[in-house]
Amino acid sequence: MQFKDYYEILGAKPDATDAELKSAYRKLARKYHPDVSKEAGAEEKFKAINEAYEALKDPPKRKAYDQLRARGYRPGEEFQPPPNFGEGFDFDFGGGGAGGAGDNPHFSDFFESLFGRGGPRGGTRPGARRGQDLRASVEIDLEIAFAGGKQRLSVGERVLEVKIPAGILPGQTIRLTGQGQPGFSGAPAGDLLLEIGIRPHPRFRLEGRNVHVVLPLAPWEAALGATVAVPTLAGEVELRIPAGSDSGRKLRLKGRGLPGSDAGDQFVELQVRAPPATTDAQKALYEQMAAEFAYNPRA
Repeated sequence: MQFKDYYEILGAKPDATDAELKSAYRKLARKYHPDVSKEAGAEEKFKAINEAYEALKDPPKRKAYDQLRARGYRPGEEFQPPPNFGEGFDFDFGGGGAGGAGDNPHFSDFFESLFGRGGPRGGTRPGARRGQDLRASVEIDLEIAFAGGKQRLSVGERVLEVKIPAGILPGQTIRLTGQGQPGFSGAPAGDLLLEIGIRPHPRFRLEGRNVHVVLPLAPWEAALGATVAVPTLAGEVELRIPAGSDSGRKLRLKGRGLPGSDAGDQFVELQVRAPPATTDAQKALYEQMAAEFAYNPRA
């Protein structure tokens, strides 16, 4: 899940007054309302504007959001809210100005992870209490962490179909709303927080968002240079090996690591391997090389 800068979405300053926020919201809502705007992506922008204003127009929600934002999160950066952050917030979708926030009462996972699921304001029965959140650890393959997608995961005695975001890192958490302990007296259930682990891969090694792989080379490929196929998480690519390369040299494939606002790279470590000499002709060739090069790698 990625962090959203609601002030940036509204084109407002963090110290904007309530009146300035409302003015910025109305101006953009009129511009991008789906019934008016013909711009590509207008509906998505309209939803984003409504969501940003819903978060900032309410003083308690704005204060909580400002505290998180002050920690230095950047738009698009991977983000998980603190546990139980969204408890205690209330909602009013009765209308928010031009277009009205009530036109779109369903907000993004980012919004719901902070403030819970929006819904019409209503009474709460005595003794009502939200169910407790549950936590569990699960492991996924590196390919799933790279590409994302739906994955069936066993959690305790349950098997859940979970949407894995592309580029998720080990230790990050996916929140499954309503999959925790049941609530009391009609209150909502808690959430299930899945901490993601990534299984070791037989070929690739993950460091942060960077992927590392060892590439075996024949001596003549390393000495003379070559273009060879290199495995990546997105499929094979052609890589030019510079002449005179040696074992341990690392070549970089930019942007071939895990995706994200700052995508990782893939580092290819060269490993020169000498073929075994099993015939008289092959042994003679090695003897000829020894005579021609007079090379001592330990000198």
